[in-house]
Amino acid sequence: MIAYADRKIALWHIGVAYTAFLIGTLMGVLQVFVRNDSLALPAWLDYYQVLTAHGVLLALIYTTFFIFAFFITGMSKSLGSFGPKVRLYSWIGLWVTLLGTVMATVLILIGEASVLYTFYAPMQANGFYYVGLALVIVGTWISSFALVGHYLVWRRRNKGQLSPLFAFMTITTIIMWIIACLGVVATVLFQYIPWAFGWTDTINVELSRSLFWYFGHPLVYFWLLPAYIAWYTIVPKLLGVKVFSDSLARLAFVLFILFSIPVGFHHQLTEPGISNFWKFLQVVLTFMVIVPSLMTAFSMFATFEISGRKKGGTGLFGWFKKLPWKDVRFTSIFIAMAFFIPGGAGGIINASFQLNEVVHNTLWIVGHFHITVGTPVAMTFMGLTFWLIPYLTGRRFTKRMQILGFVQIITWSIGMLLMSTAQHVLGLLGAPRRTAYSGYNNHPAALEWFEGIVSNHVTMAIGGSILFLSAMILMYIVIMTMFVSPKAETPEQIVEFPLADSDMSNTPKWLENWWIWIGIAAVLIVVAYAIPLSHMIQHAPPGSKGFITW
Repeated sequence: MIAYADRKIALWHIGVAYTAFLIGTLMGVLQVFVRNDSLALPAWLDYYQVLTAHGVLLALIYTTFFIFAFFITGMSKSLGSFGPKVRLYSWIGLWVTLLGTVMATVLILIGEASVLYTFYAPMQANGFYYVGLALVIVGTWISSFALVGHYLVWRRRNKGQLSPLFAFMTITTIIMWIIACLGVVATVLFQYIPWAFGWTDTINVELSRSLFWYFGHPLVYFWLLPAYIAWYTIVPKLLGVKVFSDSLARLAFVLFILFSIPVGFHHQLTEPGISNFWKFLQVVLTFMVIVPSLMTAFSMFATFEISGRKKGGTGLFGWFKKLPWKDVRFTSIFIAMAFFIPGGAGGIINASFQLNEVVHNTLWIVGHFHITVGTPVAMTFMGLTFWLIPYLTGRRFTKRMQILGFVQIITWSIGMLLMSTAQHVLGLLGAPRRTAYSGYNNHPAALEWFEGIVSNHVTMAIGGSILFLSAMILMYIVIMTMFVSPKAETPEQIVEFPLADSDMSNTPKWLENWWIWIGIAAVLIVVAYAIPLSHMIQHAPPGSKGFITW
């Protein structure tokens, strides 16, 4: 068990994460009923407030706070208890991030920031909304530097040794996060805040979007890599085996530092102002990110087969039956991995020049987002929740909670399949995203999109309702395991933090030479961005004034 002071910091992060999750899922279920014309919102609340709150609270706030709870717990477990300075800066990071969250959320809910999750200019929010977003990023940096400091202390005390795999992967993710945030920090501080407060009259729209997507795509990997950490370091422990390959795992994470950042233009393939050469270059770099994901898939299924055969599985797929399907922590994570297969395939489609023309700015993208972030990432976090909270609180994860856990992940899977499939199909037919008016003023050709059994707003609403039910079950499990479930009294009842053993004897030490990877990443970023961004600045159009369209 990690120190009480460290557990307290992690539990506060989880508490904030699930508060954001509760509000965000409520906003989500309101959305699907508004689009289905089954619900009229009150005068003080409109669709775009709901849509913005849903995206910000779930995609940014819930994930960020939960990820840092996971990191804090794992770093304290694998490297030893935090020192007083690390704890102090972890608390400061928490409170700064929370302050920014409250500011941004209040401004969204009072109708001052209905600019959606991507806050594209020239839509303009209250200036303090951008200040709140900046504080969220600054707070995460403070928390990140606290964890990096804890890592450096361990390195000084253990010179010449490779760090534990969990710590290595955490630092990798933090390095990627800090580099990625430079783009959104630049656009918010030097473009959005002066523009929103009236200090400048116009904003360079193309530059602001490019800087956002410099951050926006690696943000996806900031969500995904903690799930990968769980897959690499926790799943093998649940299966009773070692990590399949320590060096493969480390190399996969290093590749994400290199190839997750200089790829933002693949979100801007339909935008003018960026030459096809630079778009094509970043599409190629995007496809390079597939490599570490395939390495991860290979490692995971090798781990499954080793475990199954160790337990007596024979034949081609006999090992599959021997996996611990009765353990909800494993089953939830396995289902999350399975969902990532169609999610990853959809990502390849989105990043392709010609195919992107078909799906860009349609509901396909919304479906893709939910089947990647909303399932592989979210369901992995749910599986982690089932043991992380009992571990931190010292409470039992009772049989009743285990049964409810299975109900929760099954309902989440069904709801997501219904909703995301409907969104994918409707997107292929042409239904737009980011709007409550998807029928083009009841144009007959548009209404035909919604006549199918799957391609129907009713199907989306049913899926969204099942997801909301699943979310409420999860909230019940969270509250029970945090405050109500009985304390563990015997060794068998104690929930442990299950980090797998890792054989580092053949792992090259240069994999943990961060300056190599940061240097290569910097070169790739300069190659991919220096010329197009300088062109946007030197040949900038007159710029745009702010618009409030709601």
